[in-house]
Amino acid sequence: MTNIAFIPVRGGSKSIPLKNIKLLNGYPLVYWTAKAANDATCIDRVIVATDSDDIRSVVKSFNLRKVVLYDREPENASDTASTESVMLEYINKSNLSDEDNFFLIQATSPLLKNKHIDEMYQKLKVSHSDSALSCVRNKRFYWSDDGRALNYDYHIRPRRQDFKGLMMENGACYINTVGNIKKDKNRLSGKIVVYEMPEYTAVEIDEPDDFLLIEKLMEKHKND
Repeated sequence: MTNIAFIPVRGGSKSIPLKNIKLLNGYPLVYWTAKAANDATCIDRVIVATDSDDIRSVVKSFNLRKVVLYDREPENASDTASTESVMLEYINKSNLSDEDNFFLIQATSPLLKNKHIDEMYQKLKVSHSDSALSCVRNKRFYWSDDGRALNYDYHIRPRRQDFKGLMMENGACYINTVGNIKKDKNRLSGKIVVYEMPEYTAVEIDEPDDFLLIEKLMEKHKND
C-alpha cells in the first residue's frame, strides 16, 4: 500500500494570474503544501499535477525528494473542469493499487502543515473509516433566505463558548482509497471521518487580499 499526495495546480487562474507560483512569505504558493506533504511521515510520493511550463520549472527548483511532476491534460485544466476529473485522469494513467491511499491536497490552503497530514491519516486509520476530510469549527449563526435559523434557536441565543457550532470544510486535505475514487468518482465516500484543524486554517487563497492575510497568519502561527 502506497500513500500518494496529489496537488493539482493549473496555470489559468482568472482571479490571480499564475496564482500557484505567486510569492507568499518568500516562496511560491504551491511550495507550502508541497513541502508539507513532502515532510509528512505517512506520505510516500507527492504528485504535483499541472498544465503550465512555468509551474513545472518552479516546482523542479524546490528539490523536494518525494515530489514528482505530472502533466495534466488540457481538458482537465480548464475553468470548468472538476478536481475529480484530474484525479481520475492521473489514477487511470498510473499503475496504482486500489488499496493505495490518495491524499488530495489543495495549494490554496498553504496553512496546512505536515503534522496535520500525519494526524489526519492516523485518525482515518483509528476510526476505521473509508475517507476523511479536514474541517474547522465554525461558530457563526446561519439563516436561510426566508428567515429561518438553521443551526441554533434564536429564542435561546447561546454564548459563543457554549455553542458547539458546525464543522466547515477548509479545503486543505481529503483522503480516500484509489479504489473508492474510481468507483464513486468522488474525493469522499463510504464512512467519512472529520479531522479538525485550527480555526485560522479556514482562510484559503482565492483573492489578492488573501495573500496579505495568510502572510500574517503564517508569521503568527509558525511555531504551532
